[in-house]
Amino acid sequence: MRVVRAMAFGGPEVLVAGEAPEPAAGPGQVVVEVAAVDTLFVETQVRSGWGREFFPVEPPYVPGAGIAGTVRELGEGVEAAWLGRRVVASLGISGGYADRAVASAGALAPIPDGLSFTDAAALVHDTITATALLDLTAPKPGERVLITGASGGMGVLLVQLARAAGAWVVGTARGERKAALVRELGADAVVDAREPDWVERALEALGGEGADVVWDGVGGQVGLAAFALVADGGRFSAHGAPTGGFAEVDPAEAERRGVRLLGITELRLPESEHARLAQEALRAAAAGRVRPVIGGVFPLERAADAHAAIENRSLLGKAVIRV
Repeated sequence: MRVVRAMAFGGPEVLVAGEAPEPAAGPGQVVVEVAAVDTLFVETQVRSGWGREFFPVEPPYVPGAGIAGTVRELGEGVEAAWLGRRVVASLGISGGYADRAVASAGALAPIPDGLSFTDAAALVHDTITATALLDLTAPKPGERVLITGASGGMGVLLVQLARAAGAWVVGTARGERKAALVRELGADAVVDAREPDWVERALEALGGEGADVVWDGVGGQVGLAAFALVADGGRFSAHGAPTGGFAEVDPAEAERRGVRLLGITELRLPESEHARLAQEALRAAAAGRVRPVIGGVFPLERAADAHAAIENRSLLGKAVIRV
């Protein structure tokens, strides 16, 4: 079968198409015929060699942690009802850039009728993380929420979820094309993060009193600046690191101000919870309550192009690989 492997740590060019033996399902596992694969910014960072303390992979490896497809083989102990079903599954770290992939039966969530494989793949990680963030920070109607990187794959979902919760939503985006998308999705105000005074503009958009909740999907200095915009007693999530690192917030400062800090650790969900949230997300999408924004769909052999498009930030929303 066809696969794409990261042959070394490096740029997108290390992703090389090749062949691999057909997989077999072990006890409690299934083989999924892959139709589409989620592609995350963090996967481009892992491919480059970043974050090995969080993502212990060694080349050569097959990237792709979130898949959508059809169950074609059952391992021992798996319910027969899964055979032939359209599903999404999180594979953990790798394995999805392939014609077929092995998944734990406990990781499966059925795709509702009417939802495409491409949309389902785009939701399999970002919407689950966004829903978990919503649960952890629980913005109330009328509270002020700031979302950095609001035009990204997860940012666009957070905008929709925050609006549905009744919050006042301020997003940051780079350039008018991305800002227009964030407004279209329901943000009350959008600030261009390229402007040197974006922090002051964001504070003004938040009513001058800061945010009750900040969801930082950017990290680095942007995330640190966003932390300063959290109102005392608020909640701050440093879950994104596309700048090369998570926002390095001083825990003592957060404690002094009564700010609850959340990081990537709080978003590492057990398999059963991941599958439950995936099913909720897929149902919400099928019902039209949330929608992914997909900026590019790439065939498997062009996985390197998908990674390059993510890294140069030319896409609106997500990149999805179609198998």
